[in-house]
Amino acid sequence: MPLLETKNLTAFYGDFQALYGIDTALEKGETIAIIGANGAGKSTFLKAIAGLIHAAPDSILLDGEPIGARRAADIVKSGIALVPEGRRLFPSLTVEENLRIGAYGNRTKGAWTLERVCQLFPILKERRLAAPSTLSGGQQQMAAIGRALMSNPRILLCDEISLGLAPIVISDIYAALPQIKADGTSIVLVEQDIVQAMKVADRVYCFQEGRLSLAGRPGELTRDSIHRAYFGQ
Repeated sequence: MPLLETKNLTAFYGDFQALYGIDTALEKGETIAIIGANGAGKSTFLKAIAGLIHAAPDSILLDGEPIGARRAADIVKSGIALVPEGRRLFPSLTVEENLRIGAYGNRTKGAWTLERVCQLFPILKERRLAAPSTLSGGQQQMAAIGRALMSNPRILLCDEISLGLAPIVISDIYAALPQIKADGTSIVLVEQDIVQAMKVADRVYCFQEGRLSLAGRPGELTRDSIHRAYFGQ
């Protein structure tokens, strides 16, 4: 049984349908990457899993149990944490306070403590009393990942964590993903950078206009097949 599974997942914004019957599976200990062009439905997919937009109960399964209609707060308690696009740190709080708020209301004990997060991203300890607005984009992204880890999730949902960052910073952030996975957290990674996604993913799903256009392991997918799935050409 997959750890996380979507079955015929659909999603709407009012009358606009953003996802059409998406079937995916995440095994325990895996990293899956969701790739596709802007507007393909990648972020909507993560929001549906995280409980931020409505989904049918049995269209999202965690350990075989339907969770599609649960509130976002209950999804976090069940072990799923979202690193949102744009980081969305709380500007009125310090870096340390932003990290600590990730553990608010969470009763799950695990490897991820404030000390452990600061070991993963040492700059956060150095800047712990700073306002998020004084951090670089990469440091803010590290803080957003750290905040999500503080809930000790079984599944980490990462939405465009490389967006707007310099290549050297992207490399530093991606270097942390194997360490996160080694501590028992499975990862769903939404990414436009196909090369980065293919480096860390065990399996890849490509979305095109809200539909699943390709699925497979990185070593099985050709450049041409990805191009056709990505652009529809």
